Amino acid sequence: MSSLLKVDNEIKTKVDAFRERITAEAEDLVANFFPKKLLELDHFLKDPSINITELKEIHSDINLTVPDPILLSNLHDGLEGQNAKKRKLEDGGGEDMVSGTKVFVMPGGMMKSNANLVDFIEKVKPEIRTLIEKCNTVKMWVQLLIPRIEDGNNFGVSIQEETVAELRTVEGEAASYLDQISRYYITRAKLVSKIAKYPHVEDYRRTVTEIDEKEYISLKIIVSELRNQYVTLHDMILKNIEKIKRPRSSNTDALY
Repeated sequence: MSSLLKVDNEIKTKVDAFRERITAEAEDLVANFFPKKLLELDHFLKDPSINITELKEIHSDINLTVPDPILLSNLHDGLEGQNAKKRKLEDGGGEDMVSGTKVFVMPGGMMKSNANLVDFIEKVKPEIRTLIEKCNTVKMWVQLLIPRIEDGNNFGVSIQEETVAELRTVEGEAASYLDQISRYYITRAKLVSKIAKYPHVEDYRRTVTEIDEKEYISLKIIVSELRNQYVTLHDMILKNIEKIKRPRSSNTDALY
């Protein structure tokens, strides 16, 4: 079959060396790295910093003071009031159209993020990235073990394909955790901007506290899911390692 496609010997040697390197690395990941990592994450889940019962401990002060109210004269009397109302309707505004306070600079300097959550996130992000990278390596290994397409005797191949699908799913879920962290920062930034513009509205301040608490809980769940994914992958691959490495039995094996 190789005569149908001419492959340079030097390139073939390098590709074979790549396959051997991926195989050695992937087998070490499954046999050693995955079990060590799941135990490490299980220990991390018992850390007091991520088992806070009183969520008030992770709250962050919003250093934006409420300014004194400014009394404005009523400009909506008589004819001018009618003109103002007409302009409002023409501009598409309604009764709930509130301009808020113009913000040119934060009085206390830069508005800091929640330091407790930033520290937690910086510990979790490398773990997410590691899972994605290791899953990609193991997935490549299994894909390289898939034999050529033939009729019949494909039960082992189906196990390989199921393994690849599971690894791909884990990769996608781990990537979604990074998106979740980005959405948290964006949502919180928008709310803090609202507080700066509408400092008298207490609900905005409470909402920031609520999303901080929600993110803390979500991060703990993410760590738990990372551990569970290592457990699942390690168990699944070990149970099916024979079919993954030798998906098709030889004719000799079938006779006995």
